[in-house]
Amino acid sequence: MTQRVYRAACPNCGAPVDFASAASGSAVCSFCRSTLVRDGDALRRIGVSAELFDDHTPLQLGAAGTRLGLGFTLVGRLQVGYEGGTWNEWHALFDNGRSAWLSEDNGAYVLAFDAPLPADAPGLDTLRAGQRVLADGRAWDVASVVRAHLIAAQGELPAPPRLEGEFLVVDLRNSAGEVATLDASDPAAVHWSVGRSVAISELAMSGLREAAEKTLASRALECPSCGASLQVTLATTQSIACNECKAVVDISGGVGAELAHYRQNNEGVGGLQPQIALGSSGTLALGGEPVPWQVVGYLERCDIPTDADEDTSFWREYLLYGRQAGFAFLVDSDDGWSWVRPITGVPVLRGPLATWEGASYHRTASYGAKVTWVLGEFYWRVQRDERAVVADYEGIGAHAARRLSREESGSEVTWSAGETIAAAAVADAFGIAPGARAALQRDTAPVSAGKTAPGKAMMIFGLVVLVMLVLGECSGDDCDDMRATFGESSNEYRQCIASAGTGPRTGGGSYGGWASGGGHK
Repeated sequence: MTQRVYRAACPNCGAPVDFASAASGSAVCSFCRSTLVRDGDALRRIGVSAELFDDHTPLQLGAAGTRLGLGFTLVGRLQVGYEGGTWNEWHALFDNGRSAWLSEDNGAYVLAFDAPLPADAPGLDTLRAGQRVLADGRAWDVASVVRAHLIAAQGELPAPPRLEGEFLVVDLRNSAGEVATLDASDPAAVHWSVGRSVAISELAMSGLREAAEKTLASRALECPSCGASLQVTLATTQSIACNECKAVVDISGGVGAELAHYRQNNEGVGGLQPQIALGSSGTLALGGEPVPWQVVGYLERCDIPTDADEDTSFWREYLLYGRQAGFAFLVDSDDGWSWVRPITGVPVLRGPLATWEGASYHRTASYGAKVTWVLGEFYWRVQRDERAVVADYEGIGAHAARRLSREESGSEVTWSAGETIAAAAVADAFGIAPGARAALQRDTAPVSAGKTAPGKAMMIFGLVVLVMLVLGECSGDDCDDMRATFGESSNEYRQCIASAGTGPRTGGGSYGGWASGGGHK
């Protein structure tokens, strides 16, 4: 653990203010919330921080953990707001004196370290979500561009917080799984930090607040539409659907805030309720070892036809929560069942082809989508008719069961990755009664897209045509997938070999989770 090296009295109330690092330049008095900066051996008051609203994060000051064998302690906190919600940035002080930021990221966390601003860093005013840029000698995709403001500060900070006004925060992601941030909260200079996604379980943290599953009924929240009690069960919940009137309520403002809400129809499409009941628990292996998952939210979504003659297609998504694993989506469409989880990095794109973690994918569909019906709790602020532009990808060859999805909504681009899953595995995991299992079966074709709306899945002939059209952009790795898919004697494989290595890299995209908003640094 770190040793306190500096203590002074708050010039406003006289309470003791401790600094764990001699390099820290600012702190917030825990008694009167005065924002203090170090001026030699004294403290100078520059303003008052607003009171933190109770967002029930599992993290708190004094919580400790380890990363790569080195211990750290959370000594400060910034609570930041933007149009889509809020997020926290925790100042982590390592035992060797180095500072880092543990920041919330779409239902997960990123651990990042400040670094000098690269000479080739792009101007913030020129950036937009989905754009490909160069910075620090590497290619990055812009994940989000948000205008933020500081809600409140707490504890020890490396620099004085910006107490008033708005500032730009830009998130960047790359194919190596790195997360970079351009932060203009300091009017004098843009700050640059780089990090990676982490799970709380990986950090072996101690001193956390109560378990994230704790019931928050003590908040005494009432539905602003019908007055019924809102039973919130997850620490990270930003929106919840009322069990009585089905209004969707934004609770991101915390206790005492005005609860924005909107009414929705009392039934989903065709009056169908979720086939897996909210609150159900089951054990599934979603990209790792089998772990317990609980169904905490349910969405129905549809595509937005571009032609009046096209039918509207609907599919269903179950939001799953695991104490150690975070969040995942279980997706039920007419093409079959699949699961996806937010990813931190971005796939490498080449035309309609994508590569992620050693697997190659081809794009099967691009379409507009919107949310039509929700139940349960969500870690982002659900908006009425929330819309996104979606691109679905299927794995090639030996990776045919894998799925990628890119969604763009407003000023944010998100990527998710997962695989198909058998309906029987879903039924077994959640204890679906034998008489109800037939309703879970779907007509899963070899090339169906786990998250693609019905009618958008590519047929085998269409896939062959697509492959022939993009052969000039195949790489050697892609040709291996062509061989596995069509055979070594096929014309597709031979032509891919003949044209391997041609074609420039293009494309954009980044982030993780579906286009949900959700707090992030």
